[in-house]
Amino acid sequence: MAKMASTYSLFLKPNSNLKVLEKIDWYKLYNSVEEAKSKLPENGKRRVVASGRPICIVRTKTGFYAVDDACPHLGESLSKGTVNYLDEIVCPWHSYRYHLQNGEECKGRGAKLVTHRLEMREDGVFLGVNL
Repeated sequence: MAKMASTYSLFLKPNSNLKVLEKIDWYKLYNSVEEAKSKLPENGKRRVVASGRPICIVRTKTGFYAVDDACPHLGESLSKGTVNYLDEIVCPWHSYRYHLQNGEECKGRGAKLVTHRLEMREDGVFLGVNL
């Protein structure tokens, strides 16, 4: 998996007047959505390393998601866990559940899981890693 490009975005931080410059590295994961669906079954997971970070790519009935692979609780690899019908990834060590869309732990017991962008484009499926 090769890095395709880096982009920069300037935005206002929520609930403040601070402007934030965000850098995103983009990686091509698959050549098409069809290829992604054929290689990653529903409720399937794939671990990749992008920008030096382990990332867990997940497919559910609602779509594809990308999150940091390390559980915020104690660091276990979430790609070794399971995916449930609520679009949550479940840590294999202590069963902490994180929503794949926003990274929130279902019971609010700990830190949020870092989520990353996935874009479905005509020329493939791309992962955007926040730096």
